[in-house]
Amino acid sequence: MGWEAIERAIEAATGDCFRVRSHRDVGGGCINQAALLEGDGQRYFLKRNQPGLLAMFEAEAAGLREIIASDSLRAPAPVATGCDRQCSWLVLEYIELGGPAADGDLGQGLATMHRSSARNFGFWQDNFIGATPQVNTWTDSWIDFLREHRLGYQLRLAGSNGAEASMIDAGQRLLDVLPLFFCTYHPQPSLLHGDLWGGNRGSDPTGRPVIFDPAVYYGDREADLAMTELFGSFDDRFYQSYRDSWDIDQGYTTRKVLYKLYHVLNHFNLFGGGYGRQADEMIGQLLAEV
Repeated sequence: MGWEAIERAIEAATGDCFRVRSHRDVGGGCINQAALLEGDGQRYFLKRNQPGLLAMFEAEAAGLREIIASDSLRAPAPVATGCDRQCSWLVLEYIELGGPAADGDLGQGLATMHRSSARNFGFWQDNFIGATPQVNTWTDSWIDFLREHRLGYQLRLAGSNGAEASMIDAGQRLLDVLPLFFCTYHPQPSLLHGDLWGGNRGSDPTGRPVIFDPAVYYGDREADLAMTELFGSFDDRFYQSYRDSWDIDQGYTTRKVLYKLYHVLNHFNLFGGGYGRQADEMIGQLLAEV
C-alpha cells in the first residue's frame, strides 16, 4: 500500500518530517492489521482496517487519551487517525513490550485509575467492544445503564443472532431483577479500561505496566476486575495490590458473574458456538442467587 496519507497525517500531528523507511506486520488481535513503521529515527505502531471504520479508531484514541489523562497507568499515546480509499488507520506511540512482569504495579495503578470519576455512567462517545458497537449514553443510574446499554443490548443482539428463545427469556427475567444485586452496594462512576483481559496488558522494558486496546467508559469498577478473571492470566499479586489500594465489596463474588456475562454474550454475538450455552448457564446461576 502507499504510505503518503499516513506520513502526512503523522507530520501534521507531530510537526516533524516522517517517511516510512521500513515496516513489518506485527501480531495482536483478530480485528485489525497492525504494523511497526520506522523512519527518520522514529517508530510508530499502526492499526488499520477498512475505510468505513474510522469511527472505531477515533473512539479508541479518545479512550486512550482518557486513560493517559488519569495519570495512573501507561498507555500508548494516539498520534493520528485518518482514512483514504484504501483503509482507515490509527497511529500510536510505539511502546516496546516484553519487560519484567508487573502485576503488582498494575493492580495499584488500576485502582488509581478507577478513582478517576465522572458525574454519570457512560462516556463522551460510543465505542466498540471488539467489533461490536458499545453504547455509552450518559445515564444517572448504574442499574439502568447496565440493563439498557450493556446486558440488554447484548441480549437483543443475541436474539437476532439465533440464540435460543429460552435463554433470551431467562435473560429478560435477569434484567427485571438486577436491582436485587445492588441492595447494599452503590457503585460510583469509575474510569474503566472496559476490555481488560491478559492480551491487552504488558510491561515496557523498565517493568512499568502498559494497558492498550481499551473500550473505555465510566462504570462500576468491579466490571474491570471481573474481566481480568474471565480468561485468567492475572496473578495473585495483581489482586492483592488492588485490594491494598482499594478494597472490594464482598458482594463482588456474585456480581462479577453479571459483568462476565456481558463479555460472554458479546463473544456469542461475534463467534457463536459454545458461548451461547455458557451465557445460558451464567444467567441460570444468577437467577438462582435471587
